[in-house]
Amino acid sequence: MNVKTTRTLGKLIALSLITSTMIHATNGDNLIAMGAKARGMGGAGIAMSHGAESALSNGALITSVEGTEIGFGGTLFMPDIKTEIAGMGPKYTSDADTNVIPEVSIAHKIDENWYIGVGMWGTAGMGTDYSEVPGNFQMVTNLQLMQFGVPIAYKTGGLSLAVTPILQYGNLDINYDSTGMQNGGPNGAGLAQDFGFGYNLGLAYDFTANGIDGLTFGAMYRSAIEMDYNPQISTAMAGFGRSNFSDKLEQPEEYGLGLAYTMGQHTFAFDYKKIKWSDAQGYGDYGWDDSDVYAIGYQYTENEWTVRLGYNHAESAVVETADPLFNMLNLLGFPATQEDHYTVGASYEFTRAFSLDLAYVYAPTNTETFSIAPLGSTITTDHAEDSVSFQLAYTF
Repeated sequence: MNVKTTRTLGKLIALSLITSTMIHATNGDNLIAMGAKARGMGGAGIAMSHGAESALSNGALITSVEGTEIGFGGTLFMPDIKTEIAGMGPKYTSDADTNVIPEVSIAHKIDENWYIGVGMWGTAGMGTDYSEVPGNFQMVTNLQLMQFGVPIAYKTGGLSLAVTPILQYGNLDINYDSTGMQNGGPNGAGLAQDFGFGYNLGLAYDFTANGIDGLTFGAMYRSAIEMDYNPQISTAMAGFGRSNFSDKLEQPEEYGLGLAYTMGQHTFAFDYKKIKWSDAQGYGDYGWDDSDVYAIGYQYTENEWTVRLGYNHAESAVVETADPLFNMLNLLGFPATQEDHYTVGASYEFTRAFSLDLAYVYAPTNTETFSIAPLGSTITTDHAEDSVSFQLAYTF
């Protein structure tokens, strides 16, 4: 890909994300799930198929599509983040409080064995905006990630396998004003963007042929995706007197297992995922810890109605480190500290071919306090979230 093509594609993607300003994600900087169905079930989707929506959670599950399915929707994300640096002012509220995250998924059955799909998803990000307050260094951060994927799945008997090549676009912006500190002043390098390549692997097995109707096992793996936001991170660190920092910020590898069981009108699903933040370039350098993610979901179907409930838990990837600057920048600019999510969702089939999916996710306030001595005393961040997801699905 030449430089001119890369810049043009970057501009087009940036335009498609114009309303998606600062995404405050949940499991670290990842959304708990892509799609209204999975979000309504606490993010559970490794063993339970959600049709075309399953392309990223486990591509092997698009084999549930009987013909062609198109899903189009998005998430209205409403984070509430407040941060106080002790001795430097009161607790200020971030202005990055309303964001729109898009999603499009398509899956098609080629024949009895082969399936293919394509999709574009806003998958992750984070950021804060203190530009209008007199404190918190007037910090503004903005990380956005979007993935394009083409799941290719093969089914034989109860076994389904899939591979999904991924093209990831990301942009990162960090700026602040450290006037008052030694050699301080306005700092920022403008918007940096990059493309990265990776892949997802998926497996699903339906135990019906083994005499256990309704039981499905799933497994998934996501490769790490290296991103380089030159000179964004090195410029930001230099403003605090630190040098020789890399501009790489690698999305970490993940792996997970899931079980789903359907009994009549009732479906129960459980997922476990491991996100390797500590091994990822950038995140690991700044002290992020690995996340164990647990998702539990329930679904009930009655005629044209489906209702869903769920719970998702992952301990904060942002943990206190021995470096006071890392502690301050993590909680002030990248507070990926949310841990518990309670979800509810519903679907309504207007016809056999057309349906509407909705989900609501509530994450109560999680408070973290880290030491930042000798930069100051402590920094405390409160992080709560609300989000509403919708999706229109059409099958033919």
